[in-house]
Amino acid sequence: MKLRNSQPRKTGTITVIVGLFLASGLIRMAEVAPAFAEEMRPTAAPESMEMASADPASDMPALLKAIQEREAQIAEREAYIDRRMQTLAVAEQRIREQMDALTEAESKLAATLSLADNATEEDVARLTEVYQRMKPAEAADIFETMDIQFAAGFFSRMRPESSAAIMANLPADLAYSISVVMAGRNANAPRE
Repeated sequence: MKLRNSQPRKTGTITVIVGLFLASGLIRMAEVAPAFAEEMRPTAAPESMEMASADPASDMPALLKAIQEREAQIAEREAYIDRRMQTLAVAEQRIREQMDALTEAESKLAATLSLADNATEEDVARLTEVYQRMKPAEAADIFETMDIQFAAGFFSRMRPESSAAIMANLPADLAYSISVVMAGRNANAPRE
């Protein structure tokens, strides 16, 4: 929330408050008006004049005091609202700063993950190329010690001629297991 917009709002609020005070005064005057009319009416007996002891001037100090009390309450409430608006503005600014920091951290993390993924991909591609260039019997010795899932990943990336030559040097049960893993990798992939 912008604090610049609070100035016209204060002016409008003060106008409304003054209008309410005036309306309150008019209502009180309407209540006092019958007493004025009674006092102004000519009477035959002076005793009736004494009975009308309602002095409109005596209500004025009470009315003024009530208006001043109400004005003090409104000023206090307005000060509270101003403090609350300032607190909200500070909180909103902090949230905005935290969101900016979070967005920046997310961007940095995404960049780091992208670098790591690219580096991993490059390392795997390089290793695949190394295994393809090795003599098939030597590469087969290495593949015999690997986890089947891991080995299947390399075989999936190799050129068919290279992977065939290496598999030919593996024990038949291991070559079969690697083939099953390779064939089953996309078995559950959606077809449409």
